[in-house]
Amino acid sequence: MIRAILFDMDGTLVDSEPLHHIAMLEVLDKVGVALPDTFAHDSTGMAMPAVYQLLRATTSLQMAYAELVAAKYAGFLRRAGEIAMRPGAQQAIDAARAAGLAVAVVSNSDRMLVDASLAVAGIARPDMITVTRNDVREGKPHAEPYLRAAWLLGVAPHECLVVEDSTPGAQAGLAAGMLVVGWPEPHRQDLLFPAGVHTLAGSDLAGFLQQFI
Repeated sequence: MIRAILFDMDGTLVDSEPLHHIAMLEVLDKVGVALPDTFAHDSTGMAMPAVYQLLRATTSLQMAYAELVAAKYAGFLRRAGEIAMRPGAQQAIDAARAAGLAVAVVSNSDRMLVDASLAVAGIARPDMITVTRNDVREGKPHAEPYLRAAWLLGVAPHECLVVEDSTPGAQAGLAAGMLVVGWPEPHRQDLLFPAGVHTLAGSDLAGFLQQFI
């Protein structure tokens, strides 16, 4: 029996992935570094440390990690007002709560970005459980973020349903022993989710989740 739904944030609840990409492009352009054409695809769902390692491996980037993070986050926060809910996401949250299920947000982004995004999108509420990259030792695809959310909610992993738009996130949910729904962004139908993930291609996430809750 499902007692909680754990939502990823970027690309799942909010349409923020383009803003992350623009912020990164601006930082790298200032230091004369070009992103590979496949960067947006390859970095989907990654935490910032992994993104930095990907950049170091595929570009001429010489910036220190802390310098890159500070510049990129500043650029993202300047545009935070542009963040909007992904169509179908609010209805899914409302349906989960109407069914008496606990709701949490589990993100690979840092706390300052998660809090800003949830506030702008109007999702934040005083009792909401959120787990960010700052709250765990290992980010997705490790199971720790989702296991921590289950612990904070007081539910068992097998009582949780995870909604993710990325492969690393789906891997994290599966590793945590949870039911996983893959909900790729409309332009990312190329994503291949691991075996065992229930994939939705449309926007009626609330309706799709009904079969599990």
